[in-house]
Amino acid sequence: MANNATPDIIYTKVDEAPQLASVSLLPVIQSFAKAAGVTVGVKDISLAGRIVATFPEGLTAEQRQSDDLAELGQLVKSPDANVIKLPNISASVPQLMAAVKELQDKGYAIPDYPEDVSTEAQKAIRARFDAIKGSAVNPVLREGNSDRRAAVAVKNYAMSNPHSMGEWKSDSKTTVSTMSGNDFFSNEKSTTVTAGQAGDARIELVAADGGITVLKDGLSYAAGTVVDATFMSARGLDSFLAEQIAATKDQGVLFSLHLKATMMKVSDPIVFGHAVKVFLQPVFDTYGEKFAAAGISPNSGLGALLEQVAELPEGAEIRTAIDAVMADRPALYMVNSDKGITNLHVPSDVIIDASMPALIRAGGKGWGPDGKAADTNCVIPDSSYAPVYEESVSYFKETGALDPSTAGTVQNVGLMAQKAEEYGSHPTTFEVPHAGTVRIVLANGDTPLEHAVEAGDIWRSASTKQAPIEDWVQLAISRQRAEGCQAIFWLDASRAHDAELLKYITPLLADAGMADKFQIMTPRAATRLSLETIRAGKNSIAVTGNVLRDYLTDLFPILELGTSAKMLSIVKLMNGGGLFETGAGGSAPKHVQQLTQENHLRWDSLGEFCALGESLKFLAESKENQSARILGTAVESATQGVLDHDKSPRPKVGQTDNRSSHYYFALYWAQALAAQNEDADLNAKFAPVAKALAENEAAILAELTSAEGSPADLGGYYLTDQCKTENVMRASKTLQDILATL
Repeated sequence: MANNATPDIIYTKVDEAPQLASVSLLPVIQSFAKAAGVTVGVKDISLAGRIVATFPEGLTAEQRQSDDLAELGQLVKSPDANVIKLPNISASVPQLMAAVKELQDKGYAIPDYPEDVSTEAQKAIRARFDAIKGSAVNPVLREGNSDRRAAVAVKNYAMSNPHSMGEWKSDSKTTVSTMSGNDFFSNEKSTTVTAGQAGDARIELVAADGGITVLKDGLSYAAGTVVDATFMSARGLDSFLAEQIAATKDQGVLFSLHLKATMMKVSDPIVFGHAVKVFLQPVFDTYGEKFAAAGISPNSGLGALLEQVAELPEGAEIRTAIDAVMADRPALYMVNSDKGITNLHVPSDVIIDASMPALIRAGGKGWGPDGKAADTNCVIPDSSYAPVYEESVSYFKETGALDPSTAGTVQNVGLMAQKAEEYGSHPTTFEVPHAGTVRIVLANGDTPLEHAVEAGDIWRSASTKQAPIEDWVQLAISRQRAEGCQAIFWLDASRAHDAELLKYITPLLADAGMADKFQIMTPRAATRLSLETIRAGKNSIAVTGNVLRDYLTDLFPILELGTSAKMLSIVKLMNGGGLFETGAGGSAPKHVQQLTQENHLRWDSLGEFCALGESLKFLAESKENQSARILGTAVESATQGVLDHDKSPRPKVGQTDNRSSHYYFALYWAQALAAQNEDADLNAKFAPVAKALAENEAAILAELTSAEGSPADLGGYYLTDQCKTENVMRASKTLQDILATL
């Protein structure tokens, strides 16, 4: 038994469907691991957990909890780190406020989220909340670069059991529309900090009269850091949106807006708010002052706006005006047409890396307010990566849908370590308060990055340190050597940031003798070549920055596998540890809804199975733990068994769900351990378990499915009741009793 203070493996507690699934799966993992002398601990990085840890002062001793994210942030910097990270909520402001409300209703004295900040106390509370919202977890934990690919077993299964694909027609009216100027892409400037410039830095706004407002101080840039700055013109954005609304109506297609209001948690909610306002421009022209006085912000979406308007004295009058404008606008792409939830209702409902691949997989179709699929104008304001989706749409119009049964695969090596390229995230993104010049002032007084801006423009900066860049290139070299396939750096030499990266990349490839093994292509050209490559049944490695890592590891898996939740995601931490991610969680809210209504959870834990196997193999190598190696090998057998026997969750009541899938995973895992002949002790421990699991199959499945079709009470959404959740997710006493024998 490991006796160190830190468990051998840390499993993260998260949110929504992945967390519910872990309530069922984790006892299996901990029981099997314990029998092999491997300890598995848990750290809470859920949205509710992070809120509670951030505001302890008003809580009782029983309510308080440690700051597990901060603890994990330290652990991932050590060579002992071995973390299995499930997908957590990247909270938009509406989600954050909903979580706070639920905690308050449960007796937690958490302050309200201050949307409008005027006092110093409100500023302090807002700053603490800002550290929680958006993609707050990943930058803390990702002390390494990303290696994402489809596991061999998963890819083979997808080819043998191809998922459905929508039909692409050459006359499809679906298009991708993006700004041709005045956006983040066109205004980007970039520099690499020299030794003489390194040190403390600040961001300031200089007014026409020379007055200086410090937007952010306390920054520090090490020598070799690539620093970028750019802005999106509010005037240009509004003009673009108005043009697209009119064009969409003329074309007779759906209007859909695709942003990343979670990862880009400051910039994209503002862009989203512009879209809501421009879509309802006549209403804002008439009632804008009343909205401002009532604290109604379009950034929170149409759904919140409608709720707040209903509380105003002129609520009925304004709602009539809104309905009239909506009737005159193009039909909106719908999140849920049955419930009338539109693309513009909630900023976090339509996340580009999930929404665009789903639309492309569906043959360019989105759901309209009439509940029917229709072509759509996909509006992506910033043109930085819109060409990836634009080229995908063009390609499939020309060639027809991809055939998953014969397609190759696109792996990804992504630059993300130490908060690389955290575009649009707090605290270096600002809605400009007044006209002037925004500039970054470096330690020696140099101002290499500055922009003339107007009030309301969205200015943002990001930085990428030298060590992560070098580590990223070396990881790409290692993966290409291992795979021997096509490898492409998705970089545009004419873009400021990419040009700075290439100053590192080109000599590193040359020094390694690998320059001829990699191509360097713009994202648009790389998209076309990669699609042609996988259509021919061959493989490619996409070597990308942080944002494209996020986008492509949804786009290609959704086309190849039908989902991005089944990807193998390995983060080789720069100080020697390992972080094993389990896939995307974009569909998690709908899964929770179905569970509470029908007691059927269709969340597929295949990503967790893959991560577990890699985590155990890493433990075996790093700690020379042979029992962990045997466990990991057996996990791979169990995963293959789940796939081969078609025991993955299905969408409907009466079919296999998450809990019964976990039973079969445990069965196949125990059988693999009982069959191995390397460790007699493990064989002796697991042979009776395998026998008991097999003999009690009917009883276990009956217990797991006995309540299916009826509502399930979890006692909460963001903070579920532990006992109630365990009753739902661990419904088989027979299974729990067998696990207890270990």
